Amino acid sequence: MSNNQEYRYTQTHEWARLEHNGEVTIGITEHAQDLLGDIIFIELPELEEVLSIGEACGVVESVKAASDLYAPLTGKVVAVNETLNTAPEKINEDPLGVGWIFRVRLINPMEWDELLSASAYATFVAED
Repeated sequence: MSNNQEYRYTQTHEWARLEHNGEVTIGITEHAQDLLGDIIFIELPELEEVLSIGEACGVVESVKAASDLYAPLTGKVVAVNETLNTAPEKINEDPLGVGWIFRVRLINPMEWDELLSASAYATFVAED
């Protein structure tokens, strides 16, 4: 993972990384996977599905709980991490890398600025 890539975060513990082609890769945060514990199943969003910001679009299930996955931005799903179907533990191993969940093509780029910065997310987690 390159340190110069910009990540943004949601209060529901998803991260978003803007890619060079204008697409956004999305996953759950290190904090979220720590809270969930060992992840045993993930329900991925559908390819080509158009998601609205804040919409539930999947489920992450762990040995402790099942948690909805929310779209941090409005966009069309252009890729899903199929590896997670057989190896959901990749999210625990590397939530910001091989544990990415899906990728969208942004419909409303202005929403990017509404997401939390890394420092704002850290403050949110510390207060939570």
